Amino acid sequence: MSLKGKKFTIFLALLFAFSTFAVIKALASPPATVATEADAQKANREAKAITGGPDERVDPPVAGRVAGNGMVEPAQREVKVAGAVPGLITRVLVKEGDQVEAGAPVVELESTAERAALAAAEADLVVAQSELSRVRKGLRDEDVDAAVADAEAARARSELSRSNLARIETLSKSGAATPEELDRARQNAANDEATWRAIDARKRAARFGSRAEDVAVAVARVAAATARRDQAAAVVARLTVRAPITGEVLEQKFLAGEYYTPQGAEPLLVMGDTRVLRVRMDLEERDLEKVALGQAASISAEAFRGQTFKGKVVEIGRRMGRKNIRTDEPTERLDTKILEVVIQLDQAAKLVPGQRVLSVIEQTGGKG
Repeated sequence: MSLKGKKFTIFLALLFAFSTFAVIKALASPPATVATEADAQKANREAKAITGGPDERVDPPVAGRVAGNGMVEPAQREVKVAGAVPGLITRVLVKEGDQVEAGAPVVELESTAERAALAAAEADLVVAQSELSRVRKGLRDEDVDAAVADAEAARARSELSRSNLARIETLSKSGAATPEELDRARQNAANDEATWRAIDARKRAARFGSRAEDVAVAVARVAAATARRDQAAAVVARLTVRAPITGEVLEQKFLAGEYYTPQGAEPLLVMGDTRVLRVRMDLEERDLEKVALGQAASISAEAFRGQTFKGKVVEIGRRMGRKNIRTDEPTERLDTKILEVVIQLDQAAKLVPGQRVLSVIEQTGGKG
């Protein structure tokens, strides 16, 4: 046998021996679902406590108190200020931290074309009002006198034409006037009489004023012009966003030059009445019987260690819901049902809307 063949035979023998050993070990070992002694020792190990300060976000186990996480908010909650129409922002009239009165303008959108349309509508209204005034008052005295003079002149021409027609008719009977001259005289007399009657009608209208129908038409034109003016003014007004409440500008979302649309995810501003601050606390279901209106409460924040802010319970929710405040702890249960409890603070100069705090409600009257 060659050297190469001997090496191959040795390799096969080693491979067979390794496979046989693996099979025997697998048959001798217990099933994977049966815990071994080593597994039991690992499972019985105790985790060492991590030393450090207490976590203020965890409810303190204090007897006679109910604690829960909460968030600072303005009185009547925050208001997201939005515009009614989309447009290019030309001016933002406030900044974060400003105190704004209700109804004050806060944001202006592009309105050049709309203001031009408003000016045109106002001019049309002035014209319609002037026409109504003229129709109601009638013509001036000078215009009435001129109408009377025109009517007298037309009457004189008509009488002269009739006299001339009578003379031509007499001459035609004796043969001194031709039939053509007679026809011409009759035509002139008829035309002059029609002209006199038309001018005389205008004279009577000038003397007695406009008809009721003319006044009604002028009134309707004024009403239509007023409606167009009001519509144009409403369009311009919608391009100026005003503060819905009296409060502080907490957040400014847009700058001048940006395009705003009401369908967007962000409002123009966020406002709130920060003269009075409240804390909206998550009360767990197991503590429902321990809280009542008027109970004293204390608020602490991680940012102000060693300080507490006093308040009282002013509102208790009427429906259970999901948690509002998350502590970001790995062991936190997110499916816990809570009831919202509102605590009004006596003083809150340092706290900021949106800040997470720990709320502790003192139990009274033997509750617990």
